[in-house]
Amino acid sequence: MTAIPPPPAHLLTVREYATLGEDETGRSELMEGNLVMSPSLSPDHNTARLRIALQLMPQLPQDLEVITDVDIDLELAPPDQPGFSRRPDVIVVRRTARPRVRSEGGLIRASEVALVVEIVSPGSRRTDNVVKRAEYADAGIPHYWIVDIDEPVSLLACHLTDKFGYLDAEVVGGTFTGTDPFPISLDLEDLR
Repeated sequence: MTAIPPPPAHLLTVREYATLGEDETGRSELMEGNLVMSPSLSPDHNTARLRIALQLMPQLPQDLEVITDVDIDLELAPPDQPGFSRRPDVIVVRRTARPRVRSEGGLIRASEVALVVEIVSPGSRRTDNVVKRAEYADAGIPHYWIVDIDEPVSLLACHLTDKFGYLDAEVVGGTFTGTDPFPISLDLEDLR
């Protein structure tokens, strides 16, 4: 069994966070320089994440790709200040993002992200609907989908406005169809 590492002695920048490497004890994110740990995903959550990604992949335009379970720099703080990173369940990013990270290091940047998808867990309902929603809007991520896999499975699609953060569409069950940020159809019942 792996022991949980001791917390850092200071608030972390995104660059310092990126150098921590992979973690075997669960998932971590960075909130205002504080390292936040959470347990590994449940099997249902993990299955839903995979199935969303698999449904998205063939429907994406050529300049976008799907990535799961990877950190993004929300770019809410200067590089030398305590930073913010999140590890969404699914992101759709410009195809140039991965090669940039491979050559430069660091994390995928919020400015490279077209869509974030979060799957609600019993312990993340407020975080996904309030905290992350505000952070992703502040980071300028144009589209945010909140998927609830409790029965009935539903999806809330939010898009960024110029003045008021995210504007919600109606909560959808069954099949979600949309045209923005790209033409898409998702079978939500397949997520269970």
